[in-house]
Amino acid sequence: MKSIFFVLLCVFGLKSFAQNVPSDAAYIKTHYLKYEYQIPMRDGKKLFTSVYVPKDQSVAYPFMMDRTCYSVGPYGPDQYKASLGPSPLFVHDGYIFVYQDVRGRWMSEGIYEEMTPELEVHKTNKDVDEGTDTYDTIDWLLKNIPNNNGKVGVWGISYPGFYTTTALLSRHPALAAASPQAPIANLYRDDAFHNGAFMLAANFGFYPYFTNRQDDKPTQRSGKAFDPGTNDGYDFFLKMGAMRNSNLKYYQDTIRLWNEMMDHPNYDEHWEDRNVLSHLHDIKTPTLVTGGWYDAEDLYGAIHTYKVLQKRNPNTPVYFAMGPWVHGGWARGDGDHLGDVDFGAATGPFYREKIEFAFFSHYLKGTPLDLPKVSVFQTGENQWKNYDTWPPESVVEKNLYFLPGGKLSFTAPSGKEDSFNEFVSDPNKPVPFINRKTMDMDRDYMTADQRFAAAMPDVLTYQTDVLTDDLTLSGDMWAHLRVSTTGTDADWVVKVIDVYPDSAQNNKWTAKDVLMAGYQQMIRSEAMRGKFRRGFDRPRAFTPGKVSRVSFELQDVLHTFKKGHRIMVQLQSTWFPLIDRNTQQFQDIMKAQDTDFKAETHKVFTSSAHPSYLKVKVL
Repeated sequence: MKSIFFVLLCVFGLKSFAQNVPSDAAYIKTHYLKYEYQIPMRDGKKLFTSVYVPKDQSVAYPFMMDRTCYSVGPYGPDQYKASLGPSPLFVHDGYIFVYQDVRGRWMSEGIYEEMTPELEVHKTNKDVDEGTDTYDTIDWLLKNIPNNNGKVGVWGISYPGFYTTTALLSRHPALAAASPQAPIANLYRDDAFHNGAFMLAANFGFYPYFTNRQDDKPTQRSGKAFDPGTNDGYDFFLKMGAMRNSNLKYYQDTIRLWNEMMDHPNYDEHWEDRNVLSHLHDIKTPTLVTGGWYDAEDLYGAIHTYKVLQKRNPNTPVYFAMGPWVHGGWARGDGDHLGDVDFGAATGPFYREKIEFAFFSHYLKGTPLDLPKVSVFQTGENQWKNYDTWPPESVVEKNLYFLPGGKLSFTAPSGKEDSFNEFVSDPNKPVPFINRKTMDMDRDYMTADQRFAAAMPDVLTYQTDVLTDDLTLSGDMWAHLRVSTTGTDADWVVKVIDVYPDSAQNNKWTAKDVLMAGYQQMIRSEAMRGKFRRGFDRPRAFTPGKVSRVSFELQDVLHTFKKGHRIMVQLQSTWFPLIDRNTQQFQDIMKAQDTDFKAETHKVFTSSAHPSYLKVKVL
């Protein structure tokens, strides 16, 4: 979710990944001095800040700052981090590194709010947000940390990526460069609800550990991890039952942030206040937005932060980098594979040196820069591509139609017959999102083999003929479905899949029990809670048996389906426990009873009168 699950998988995702880079502990202790400060904000609250300063004072250094809700620890002037900055390249080049606990978290004063709402106007010193806190911090640093060169860079991954975005809103003249990486942009859409469907596996175990304090008293104490007593999330969440049981059986209404999600299943003012995208205007700071094609947590945030910045600030240098990475995967490791899928190169080191380090070095130290505005990794082809904008201007929009007989084609359906496929969806027997036991949102599900799902009776499958040429999809995809149900609500899950030929060979990453021959690699997937088809703030019931239009964004891709492969689309109505179960009755699912879950029959239409299709961009 708002975070980096792979830091502490055993506790379902403490989010402090920004520091998880190769250790350089001995060098840091030898070459840096650490200081700790309580920096005052304009309303009198003080924010705990750790500052690492190079011992060599022969030159002036720029600041590199990371503001975080995941702790700046270890605490104590003699306790050093094992790594500093986005990568070891920065440590050896010389920067003043700043880490700050944001308002209301860990050792900083104040009350914490998730994605603190930003204010367009600040009339008094009491009008504070993350933008003003960043401004006040930068001002203090410039005046109180000697031997700085007057320039500040900010970076952060996941939630710290959001704080990097809000740093842009400080509009401080010394903020010379910023890199929001996998940033949360819209809390409702990024992390809590994907098109209205609640992201259960990502959120459930996160909040007990994240909630280390709910008051204004600074602490170094972490939250207590929830112990489910099993690694079988499918079984655990089925036995938990309806979402209201999360409190009745486990949390007892003790976690405020969890309850805020349970109390706001619709996109209302609570979520609108937590959508930072609407504030991204009049930005002057050069910005590098980074994300991963297989970011299960914040893919939406990276893509839409870039698109909004680029559109609303045309005179500002805005760069965009997307690689074949999971959430934060560019910050450590080689990035050469995910699960069974080989990307053919070490993409992580390339990004860290040629993109990230080059960007900050230029804007903070004046080194030369030869960086394309858009650097994106083309999966399938396994090559880096450079463009002036994203998506590329040369794309052509096409419709990829679902046809009778499980066919998928760029040719529209013909004939007058109202053809359809139907299946019974039983929320008490949901389709699993991955073919193994897990309590976590294992992020390699985003490339995992889907053959297990294709064999299920409540999963519809459509596929093209064998491709006679390579075909590249580039940019956003939208599902446009014509459906009906015997119930009054339903979820719709669409998965776009690259089907390998029977001649495909295993690679060095392929698991022992897997064959790449016939592998069904998921390329993109998304869910939609049907009652929100007319707007996330306006739930509407389905009329049983009536054909309805359901359209939703699948998000962007850059993927080549190679000659000899096929394109497949799978469509289903449960995806458990990645998303919570829909009762398939029009109601507030967060308040539903265990007896409210009903099996219903769904139809997906494939006729000329009621076509279902994907709108894609072909490069």
